[in-house]
Amino acid sequence: MAAQREWFEKDYYKTLGVAETATPKEITKAYRKLARELHPDANPGDAAAEERFKEVSSAYDGLHDEARRKEYDEVRRLGPVGAGMGGAGFRPPPPGGGGAYTTFDAEDLGGLFGNLFNRRGGGGPGPQGPQRGSDLEANLTLSFRDAVAGLTTTVNLVSDAQCHVCNGTGSSPGSAPKICPTCGGRGVQEDNQGFFSFSSACPTCGGKGALVVDPCASCGGTGTETRSRDVRVRIPAGVADGQTIRLKGRGGPGRNGGPPGDLFVKVRVQRDERFARAGRDLLVTVPVTFPEAALGAKVKVPTLEGDPVTIRVPAGTSSGKVFRVRGRGVATKKATGDLLVTVEVAVPASLTDEQRRAIEAFAAASDDSPRADLGVES
Repeated sequence: MAAQREWFEKDYYKTLGVAETATPKEITKAYRKLARELHPDANPGDAAAEERFKEVSSAYDGLHDEARRKEYDEVRRLGPVGAGMGGAGFRPPPPGGGGAYTTFDAEDLGGLFGNLFNRRGGGGPGPQGPQRGSDLEANLTLSFRDAVAGLTTTVNLVSDAQCHVCNGTGSSPGSAPKICPTCGGRGVQEDNQGFFSFSSACPTCGGKGALVVDPCASCGGTGTETRSRDVRVRIPAGVADGQTIRLKGRGGPGRNGGPPGDLFVKVRVQRDERFARAGRDLLVTVPVTFPEAALGAKVKVPTLEGDPVTIRVPAGTSSGKVFRVRGRGVATKKATGDLLVTVEVAVPASLTDEQRRAIEAFAAASDDSPRADLGVES
């Protein structure tokens, strides 16, 4: 890759607001946050935000690829040598004195810089060469049961996409872009400075290497258009609320032959009137009568699949007791959870005369107080 003059002038890490030791994941996270804030669609008519968006995108392009980032870091580290061009190949001592000059033979210098700089007559992709498309985000709301079972559905996006008329070439049907006469299709021009030559985007074609002589009427020669499109997405069984699913290559279109970006679908799961979740376990509350709790009973419990299961409630079960039905929870690729059943003693809001007499008789026959351990009178 050709070393770009911009690498000496701009600090990509500062632009993204990350440390030079940032991990690829931290760089991507910082880029997405800034891209959402500064995207032209979110700031219509704001030239400053648009310019900042371009700077952030350029910084991400320079850092998200590990090989390119390594070259960028090396160019920045060796910046004083490349920028000075004087002294026949020496690096000045560090500020404050006390450091010895380091000398290099011309051949050693050439080997040291390697892929970072172009020698005279060398070539390489310019700064406006193939660019990866932008990552996009979409929200998808699912019912509780669909999230547990999984499904294939679609999400609707309104975003940049490859022009459906010219298929992204920018030229009207029947014509094709012409090779740029200034750069011969390379997209770059070289600025020779002694031992090194720095590449910059060709001013005629803007770094594309080609010129659109008969622009597409639909996209105006850009090769992209803003339109609504449906993207099919497979939702795995057991997806959780707030989980993000990545669809590789379904984001914004690439530029100048670059690959498309990715689509990140954030899932929102609606509440269910009967069931809740705790990881892979399903939760359900089942009311029981006082006689069932006191005497014991077999109680039918609903399941998410629709076929009820029967649990045995032992005599003397208190309200809030949890029973586990194994294997009737959320099934994922890794494991299947359980169904956790909480029994709740139902207290009738009104009583018939017969019920009242029965309960009064039970109260009269009960000598023990459940509050005796509290040290208060019954």
